[in-house]
Amino acid sequence: MTAILILFVVGFFGIHRSAEAQDTSDRKVVQLSGVILNADSTTAIPGVNIYVPKKGRGTSSNRFGYFSMPVVAGDSVVFSYIGLKRQTLKIPENIDEDKVSYILTMIQDEIALQEVQVMPYPTEEEFKNAILAVNVDAEPPLNRGNLSPQLLLRWAEEMPASGNENFRQFTNQQTQQTMDRYGPRPLPLLNPFAWAQFIKSIKNGDLRNRD
Repeated sequence: MTAILILFVVGFFGIHRSAEAQDTSDRKVVQLSGVILNADSTTAIPGVNIYVPKKGRGTSSNRFGYFSMPVVAGDSVVFSYIGLKRQTLKIPENIDEDKVSYILTMIQDEIALQEVQVMPYPTEEEFKNAILAVNVDAEPPLNRGNLSPQLLLRWAEEMPASGNENFRQFTNQQTQQTMDRYGPRPLPLLNPFAWAQFIKSIKNGDLRNRD
């Protein structure tokens, strides 16, 4: 009886997988590509997760916000990133093109938390009594030396990077390592757009104005 049950389960899942594979093979494969920008469309967003749920296919945007991956007509492609609202893109089932490109903008996901009051005393009554018992007659003088511009500038230079800066740097390093696997880095001296921008800056007198 147990052997018959096992054969039935194996046969059921085999038929299900075969039907799913047959359905996928009947649909058209499309090369999906595009650029992901912020809400103002001013800067690219690197490291965005782009994947098709339950299909095991996915990729991530590079440091220029560009991505490219094969999808099947009818797939739902999900775009997710920490701190940004998740978006879903539906590939049309009756699409005629072999390639499709999108410019996707992602907006910030704002989460409002409830107010939490933290007090150094077990009860609010004890906290109020401690505040009323404080002697504020002798006000300590303000140390003006800690507010000098030279000291503030030195503190700013020695201050470690924030969590956001560390995450951006780590993401850019990972993206650059991935890009270095498939070829050498581009040389700016051979970039015609960089030369055009350099010549335009000389005509506008930007270099002379800096001097």
